[in-house]
Amino acid sequence: MGPTGDSAGPIQPSDMYSRLVGYVYVFNLIVGTGALTMPAAFGEAGWLLSLIAIIVLAFMSFLTLTFMIETMAISNARLRFERAISQAGQKDNSDHSINSDSEETQPLLHKGVMTGQMDASPSFEITSTMEMGTMASMYFNKVGVVLFNLCIIIYLYGDLSIYAAAVPKSLRDVACTYTPQNFSCNETVGETIPCWSEDSSLTRMDTYRIFVAAFAILLGPFTFFNLQKTKYMQLVTSVTRWLAFVIMIVLACKRLGEGEGRGRPAVANISGVPSLFGVCVYSFMCHHSLPSMVTPIRNKSRLYSVMLADYGTILIFYLILSMTAVFAITNGGIKDLYTLNFEAQGCDPLTSVVPLQYFLVLFPVFTLSTNFPIIAITLRNNLIAMFSMIRSNRSSSMSALTRRILCPLLALLPPIAVALGTNQVEVLVGITGSYAGAGIQYVIPAALVWLARKDFVAIVGGYQHRSPFAHKGWIILTFAWTCIAVAFVTVNHFI
Repeated sequence: MGPTGDSAGPIQPSDMYSRLVGYVYVFNLIVGTGALTMPAAFGEAGWLLSLIAIIVLAFMSFLTLTFMIETMAISNARLRFERAISQAGQKDNSDHSINSDSEETQPLLHKGVMTGQMDASPSFEITSTMEMGTMASMYFNKVGVVLFNLCIIIYLYGDLSIYAAAVPKSLRDVACTYTPQNFSCNETVGETIPCWSEDSSLTRMDTYRIFVAAFAILLGPFTFFNLQKTKYMQLVTSVTRWLAFVIMIVLACKRLGEGEGRGRPAVANISGVPSLFGVCVYSFMCHHSLPSMVTPIRNKSRLYSVMLADYGTILIFYLILSMTAVFAITNGGIKDLYTLNFEAQGCDPLTSVVPLQYFLVLFPVFTLSTNFPIIAITLRNNLIAMFSMIRSNRSSSMSALTRRILCPLLALLPPIAVALGTNQVEVLVGITGSYAGAGIQYVIPAALVWLARKDFVAIVGGYQHRSPFAHKGWIILTFAWTCIAVAFVTVNHFI
């Protein structure tokens, strides 16, 4: 996972794959931790309101995904043009050198058209991986690039906080076996309840924090080194994830099919919408890693159809997972991590098969633990890049202490501190998705495509991989939607 890669190298033929493989990769990229918090968000917002909201949010996410792909295509064309001008400049020392800093310097693509140096049919084929950070540096000014990096960094901090809370919470709920005698299924086991027995000195929160500390000690050191996720780790993680999701859906459907559904969810509850918004934004997030997934697709002739099929499948999957949960489980009984509804010590577990109970409850431990070091290293590298940009120096000029010690600690310690303070995973997902996630999924793609089109739309009437939502009104709608949604979330969360 590398949301802000700096390279724009071409993809080798041996690394390319079919549209079907691309469909699977994007599907696996999107469906992750957010799906585990979605059933609880559905239960809070009401099933009908949640149904409408998730359809709207899925559409808005797909809309900005097409913006990202169009910007990737324009950036590839711009990269080819700049290279052509650079090569021409080496042969002819003309006044149109791309390195000119004179006041006459204009966007390169406009200059190429004005001087007749641009091919009448420029190639917009996506052959080089143009990461989001690379495109931000192409179209944003220095302030915009700093704001972009801040948005990415805040999102990664939220990601790590979610992981640092979800894994210890799952371990705690397996380890702690004590339940008060007067405990009701409509209640939540308090964090001050003893962990193992009534006389135990350790509460559930104490045990959780011990697991957070152990999590940091075991996985934190990886932040100081380089680590690459192997394809075998990805394979095992994907198989484990999909096996767990299928089992959860089947068990909920089994209960409903046997007429034992205990859920009576509300039709609509406006107070639950802020959490639902953040969870849905987080659950449809793929924009920061989209370039590395889309570029290797061999045949991109029907790229938007593939992406639309991905989003349609994911939407159906989320609806099945969440709807079966809210109607199968007693109102208010859905945990913020859906897997915890299958634990043996839980109230009204959805299965009594012990191996399945342990597998499902510990499933986040296996999958999220493998991703934590990767995201921590990505955050560390983004911090180094941002500090270097602020100093207007190369990262190599930074002191070894800052690069090797300070930046890894800045990446690791704040998420661990947040996890020690709270284990409310749904809240963390909601806040991360509502703010940093909204910036990455809505604001940045819309801003990128708007600035990229300024170089091309007035020049080329139609070009390859142009978004179906080409009218500038869609960009205005995206900005307006983001402002209204974030304002609504802020009012309901904090006022």
